[in-house]
Amino acid sequence: MNLAQLFDLSLVGRRDEVGLEFAGREYTFGAIESRSNRMAALFRARGLETGDRVAVYLANCVELIDIYLACVKLGVIFVPINILYREKEIAHILGDAGPKAVIAAQEMDQWKHVPLWRLQELETPPAAGRPPVFFGGDAPAALVYTSGTTGVSKGAILTHHNFAANAVNLNACWQISSADRFLLALPLFHVHALGNGLHCWLTSGCRMRLLERFEHRKAPAEFLDFRPTLFFGVPTIYVRLLDFPAEIARQIGGFMRLFVSGSAPLSPQVFEEFRTRFGHTILERYGMTETLMNMSNPYAGERRAGTVGWPLPGVSARIVDGEIQLRGANVFAGYWRRDDATRAAFDGGWFKTGDMAERSPDGYYTLLGRRSDLIISGGFNIYPREIEDFLTEQDEIAEAAVVGVPDRLRGEIPVAYIVVRRPVDGAELEARCRARMASFKVPRDFVTVEKLPRTALGKVQRRLLPPWRP
Repeated sequence: MNLAQLFDLSLVGRRDEVGLEFAGREYTFGAIESRSNRMAALFRARGLETGDRVAVYLANCVELIDIYLACVKLGVIFVPINILYREKEIAHILGDAGPKAVIAAQEMDQWKHVPLWRLQELETPPAAGRPPVFFGGDAPAALVYTSGTTGVSKGAILTHHNFAANAVNLNACWQISSADRFLLALPLFHVHALGNGLHCWLTSGCRMRLLERFEHRKAPAEFLDFRPTLFFGVPTIYVRLLDFPAEIARQIGGFMRLFVSGSAPLSPQVFEEFRTRFGHTILERYGMTETLMNMSNPYAGERRAGTVGWPLPGVSARIVDGEIQLRGANVFAGYWRRDDATRAAFDGGWFKTGDMAERSPDGYYTLLGRRSDLIISGGFNIYPREIEDFLTEQDEIAEAAVVGVPDRLRGEIPVAYIVVRRPVDGAELEARCRARMASFKVPRDFVTVEKLPRTALGKVQRRLLPPWRP
């Protein structure tokens, strides 16, 4: 079974029901089916065939959904591009993926070697049926490029089976159904919104309001107007939600069913503050571009602060030398045109995530950070997240990132970059750290910055922090 056949649960089975809201307009599932069929007919007329790639550089919009579904129905590989990317990043993806076309809203010089289809000029036929194209679930559905936080991004080949297994898992484990009202404010170019949001919506048949982007000033009105039961967010969004007035937070908590957080670590402090303010315990989970969702705190059971819960059904996990390795139907088919990288990423069929973790006696996993972020100081291992979590517990500190810097004596030493709510003395922070953790973990310096460099989904880009000057 491919995704088009799975999506028929909603596109055909709930044809007359309103499935989508965007920019003040409503669309039935039948309308979404018709729109995407017309888009698929346009693609075929322009020469796209199964296995071809189409790159898309668009903000959230209904047309982006049309394009994705058209690709799904034709077996064309969807290549989303982060709309925050500029010339160098875009040129890398286009050169690596080799798409037959790129769909965008504006002209850009780096696309001269790839045909540009301007969104405004895509005129679909007035009517078209489902394209008569047949392929199995092992076919690639999307080529999603990693965030490249530590180097050049690679294209992860995600199959129809990968996306289907992920959606079925999440709908079952998070009890997502057609009764839900789903508010999605995350960008569809990322697997968080694409792999989880779009696929859970289309397989469950719930009603989704899609926003172009999350705007914290408008967010209270969106919640109160739409009255969602389901919301997916990242930690930076949940920090913004804590700014809502107490009465509005209580109102939202009254009609919400589930808040889910992922894509970056959620601090235990935000976890507890949110529970107090909204009356809901955020469900934190763990996923990757290459694997979609791997683990989740339970829907019915203890959602333990600082952990990502247990492996999802059908996902096998083990810890080897401190690193999580995974197997399952969620794991990608490999890196696009990078056989060397694909071989290096697997150990006897187990995908090496690069994420360091520990497992509690009752099975909860706690992420400690990326293997590449591990600091080795004088022979001792230092996990930045442990220090970051402690620093963000301090009232004066809003955000923190800890990195290792070269040191002649110890090899590396930890240095903390902090975003402060109000001034705080470095010596005072050092004293607090020394009272709570081993001396080798205490940051050598506390550097105040205006903000931390992050990806579109809130992951800290440590390599972009300013150089430390002793």
